[in-house]
Amino acid sequence: MSTAIVVTSGKGGTGKTSVTGGVASCLAALGNRVLCIDMDIGLRNLDLSLGMSDRALMDFTDVVEGRCGLSRAVVEHPVIHDLFLLTAPLNPRPIGEAAMQSLIQEAKRSYDYILMDSPAGLGSGFRLAVCAADRGLVVSTTDPSALRDAQRTVSELRRTLPGHIHLVMNRVQPKLLRKLHTTIDDAMDTAGLPLLGVIPEDQAVTLAAGHGQPLILYARKNAAIAYLNIAKRLTGQSVPVMRIR
Repeated sequence: MSTAIVVTSGKGGTGKTSVTGGVASCLAALGNRVLCIDMDIGLRNLDLSLGMSDRALMDFTDVVEGRCGLSRAVVEHPVIHDLFLLTAPLNPRPIGEAAMQSLIQEAKRSYDYILMDSPAGLGSGFRLAVCAADRGLVVSTTDPSALRDAQRTVSELRRTLPGHIHLVMNRVQPKLLRKLHTTIDDAMDTAGLPLLGVIPEDQAVTLAAGHGQPLILYARKNAAIAYLNIAKRLTGQSVPVMRIR
C-alpha cells in the first residue's frame, strides 16, 4: 500500500530538504518506487538535494490545473532508478487542498512512497503539504528554538495525523550536546514525539549537493548511513538508532 509522508519542521535551517532528498534516495535504492514532491512554492530547492537541478519543466500546478498529466510532469533521476521528482511552481498561486488530495491519490497508484517537502512555518504551504499525508516526519536540530518550533508543528500535525508522527534529529553534534547539558532523550521529551532517526552533522551533505549528487551516491558513512537507516525503518525493518560519538 502506498504511503504519503510529509517532511516538515517548525522553522527553516533544520535541514528538512536534505533529509527529504536523502531518505527518498535511499528508499528508491532499497527497491521502492518513490516520488518526491517539492511543496515549497516560490522557494523550491529539493532538486539540489536530489542532484536533479533544473531538470523539471513542469510543476505540480500544471497537473492540478490540467495542463499536463502526472506522468509528463514528473522527472526520473538520471542514475537512481525509480526515484522521481515533481517540483513546485516558482510563482506563488492558490492551490486548493481538494486538488492536492486528488493529486496524491493519483500518485499513490504509481508510487510506493510519496515524500512531500513542506515549506518552513505553519502557513498555507504547510497545510497544503499536510492535507493529503498519511505520516509526518518532524525534522529538528538540538537548538532550543528549533525544538520549540517542533512542538508547535507537532500540535498542528496531530489534528490530522494522530499517532503517525515521528521525530528526526538532524545535524547532531555530540560536543554541542555536552555543552548544552542535554541528550537526544531530552529532545524527544521536548518535541513530544517518538524518535525515527538521528543524523550527525556532516559536511558531505553540503558537498554532495554542490556536486549535484544525492548523498547516497557521494558518501558511505555518517549522514548517508543515517538516511539509509531511516528509510529501512519506514519500510518496517528493525534497525538500531545510530550512536553518534
